Amino acid sequence: MSVENKVVVITGASSGIGEATARMLAEGGAKVVLGARREAKLAKIVEEIKKNGGQATYAITDVTKASDVKNLVTLAQETFGGIDVIFNNAGIMPNSPLSALKTDEWDDMIDINIKGVLNGIAAVLPIFIEQKHGHVITTSSVAGIKSFPDAGVYGATKFAVRNLMEVLRTESAMEKTNIRTSTLYPAAINTELLNTITDEQTLSGMSSFYEQVGIDPVAIARVVKFAIDQPEEVNVNEFTIYPTAQA
Repeated sequence: MSVENKVVVITGASSGIGEATARMLAEGGAKVVLGARREAKLAKIVEEIKKNGGQATYAITDVTKASDVKNLVTLAQETFGGIDVIFNNAGIMPNSPLSALKTDEWDDMIDINIKGVLNGIAAVLPIFIEQKHGHVITTSSVAGIKSFPDAGVYGATKFAVRNLMEVLRTESAMEKTNIRTSTLYPAAINTELLNTITDEQTLSGMSSFYEQVGIDPVAIARVVKFAIDQPEEVNVNEFTIYPTAQA
């Protein structure tokens, strides 16, 4: 199998893991459909992909709005004739101690990290069920398999993603719809996630840590490509990706 000619929708595609994945898949011959809130960044990435001979398009997408995600999937169908994969990658990480009571940030994490994933699944599930194939890939976090101080709510959203994706895999197997699922648990990856942290002490500690061990998001892009590359009857379900230097 190969990513060549696969139509792949990617949310959170304007930077970091989403951008790196879009570029790598396009280089491999995939047709990529990028969604994020920052149009200028999306337009630049799509332009560069096309200059390098790839196929790409984009739409401004707020994953908290079900209609935006549905429109992104519709764009994939109208532009490239269908959809094979959705990569639910959009997420934020404004970590802080629970005692800081940053409840607005809690709400934002729930809306983007959980509801955004649900909106992605809802947008593709009817299509995947009808065509009897499809692949849902979602970015969780090591905070979705381990509990970390200052990441109570962020971790809760990522644990929720872990459960959601496993249930999707199980139900798809039971219903014989042939939908593959892959959940990613990245550790310290150098993306813009730290920019969402407003708690100064948390930001200072995490920034120092990432400077010591953080690795390029292309590491995650390689894993996404590997998952898509597998034969249709093979579901590589979970990946935990640490920098080698991270204890």
